[in-house]
Amino acid sequence: MRYRIFITLVVGFFITMNVLLFRSEFGSGRHGSPVPVATVWEKILNCPDSPFLEIRYKNTKVGRAHWSASVVEGPVATGEESEDMPEGMVTTSTGHTLEFDGSFSLDESTRLKFTSILRLDTNNAWQQLNLNLTLKPESWKLTAMATNETLRFVSEGDEGAKEQVFTFAELRNPEKLARALGGPLLPVTLGAMGLSLSQSGTNRMATNLRWRARQSSLAVGRNSIRAYRLEARLLERARLVLFVSPVGEILRMELPGEVVLNNEQFTGQ
Repeated sequence: MRYRIFITLVVGFFITMNVLLFRSEFGSGRHGSPVPVATVWEKILNCPDSPFLEIRYKNTKVGRAHWSASVVEGPVATGEESEDMPEGMVTTSTGHTLEFDGSFSLDESTRLKFTSILRLDTNNAWQQLNLNLTLKPESWKLTAMATNETLRFVSEGDEGAKEQVFTFAELRNPEKLARALGGPLLPVTLGAMGLSLSQSGTNRMATNLRWRARQSSLAVGRNSIRAYRLEARLLERARLVLFVSPVGEILRMELPGEVVLNNEQFTGQ
């Protein structure tokens, strides 16, 4: 079970890094009123609400997560350095921080805790990604930096701590990376799941991840509420769907593997 969960985490990591390393192509939806993806993204970044989400696997609640987006502010440059910031000093946005944390379990002995932090600049270009995973007695920490294009991976367990540093060039050779992180069986297992680890395979993964947005609605009990629907397909097999309120609040996430996250405000929990 632990190895299966680790494989799932590595697959999610590959998807995340491909999103960061390659620029996705955006399009419009085929049905409903199309909406620019950038418009919905800006609403998500500037939404004042920080929802709690219940995590369901095959329609069974297995955990809970928290999502938040915040604006990072700094003082307006004046050309003069000062240790003291006068009250009321004018500030300006220097970017955004996205945080996603929580825990889930598939049985009594496998509870996974996760924390992820993504930092963006004023152009919404990512600067740093931190991902911490804990599955006692083991833990994994991933830190990706855009400035020096490196990924730092630290694992801790009964056998002690192990640290590895990869360049982004090495990340484009995922089979080598998979062997370093998960041993020789990981590439074979991922291949059996239909995920190619060849360089051309990961390039197709990045190219095929195209987000589309349109106006839609989401059923909540007997009622329906207005929402934006964001959807992307990965390798034509997996589908990612995100429902966002008109003000940018996360309402629902549908992930591959029958995993669904619902806003607790609409679940009565």
